[in-house]
Amino acid sequence: MLCLLAGDEVVTLPLETFTLVWEHTVERAYWHEDWRVTAEGLVIDEARIQTNGAGMEAGEGAVLQDGWWRWRPELEPLPHIVLARSAAGEWQLCWAGQGCRGLAALVPGTEPVTLRPCGG
Repeated sequence: MLCLLAGDEVVTLPLETFTLVWEHTVERAYWHEDWRVTAEGLVIDEARIQTNGAGMEAGEGAVLQDGWWRWRPELEPLPHIVLARSAAGEWQLCWAGQGCRGLAALVPGTEPVTLRPCGG
């Protein structure tokens, strides 16, 4: 399960995998990251972007497939991820059977949102 925390708000989502999505404010291109919730923390499985440029460079070993640069970031499991709120654009959280939802729809407020495995 994934917990989202912002200020006094806590939202629990019954999921094991999710995708973080955001649109680059200059390039107007999307960045996606696929994550798993594990006992060790949050594990990234793949990152992909539509284009390189303005701080959106594909990672090492990236391959172009179906119009997306795809690669597997080499990161240890993370205990949490903190997502800032921005007037420039909103993070989207996507998961099976629910489509994508903006953070504001999931956790009201203006505080940053922390994603972490529940119980950790």
